[in-house]
Amino acid sequence: MKEVVDSFLEYLEFQKRYSRHTITAYRSDLSSFCDYLALFYELDQIKEVSQRMVSSWVADLADSGIAPRSINRKLSAVQSFYEFAIRKSLVSKNPARLIQRPKTSNHLPSVVRSESIDNLFNEIEFESDFEGVRDRLILAVFYACGLRREELITLNLESIDEANFSIKVFGKRNKERILPIAPMLMKWIEEYLEVRQTIGAECSNLFITLKGQKLYPSLVYQIVKKYLSQVTTMDKKSPHVLRHTFATHLLNEGANLQSIKELLGHSSLAATQVYTHTSLEKLKQVYQNAHPRSKN
Repeated sequence: MKEVVDSFLEYLEFQKRYSRHTITAYRSDLSSFCDYLALFYELDQIKEVSQRMVSSWVADLADSGIAPRSINRKLSAVQSFYEFAIRKSLVSKNPARLIQRPKTSNHLPSVVRSESIDNLFNEIEFESDFEGVRDRLILAVFYACGLRREELITLNLESIDEANFSIKVFGKRNKERILPIAPMLMKWIEEYLEVRQTIGAECSNLFITLKGQKLYPSLVYQIVKKYLSQVTTMDKKSPHVLRHTFATHLLNEGANLQSIKELLGHSSLAATQVYTHTSLEKLKQVYQNAHPRSKN
């Protein structure tokens, strides 16, 4: 089965153009599935897997405390894997196709308050050395552009168009989008590029480590958590929280969903509509300002 998995992952990388992060997730999920089959059924042949075996694997994941959303992601990976195998005439049916998915709770995205964002960029004193200037810019790009973590990591020096105040981003499935950059953000980019030269790095990535190497995901997470912890007590402090904050603040200020969809790089409007449920604060303001009995 390992050979088929490797072939599937190559298909995702070179034909579907999935990101390295996505392929890593697929590899992990499929390895989990294969390990389970080998351990409990002593199987390593793709044709021998039954619907009952897949259902048993899903139940085992749930018993292990894996969150429903994570289980559904793993199950989707197995379903896609078998659809690939069917197209390659390696199997005749997909044993994962009819497996019932665990129900997920509809958690609303976590959002940083506007006051906390103001404190982040106006009150926090970032060091003037390379790491301080870099960290400030990373936070600013996340909030001002709404990037995914992988999108920020893969930005390169040529992504910045100083003449047109824009940045080129490659999102999921290598989909390109051009985002506007505010003058203040461009100023911070220029300041960063100046101190970046002192590192003498040959790496073409925009954001690099002190050793001149490409950033890695856990470092980006640590940077965001470090500074958000200084301005908010909210539980979640991650790059994705800043992406949620970007979208919600745009919506609160009157941006339409279609524009937000394009800025976020969503493939469908449905993915963007979750932000219509996160603007309770804005709705409260409207109510308090407009309703005749709101102050009684």
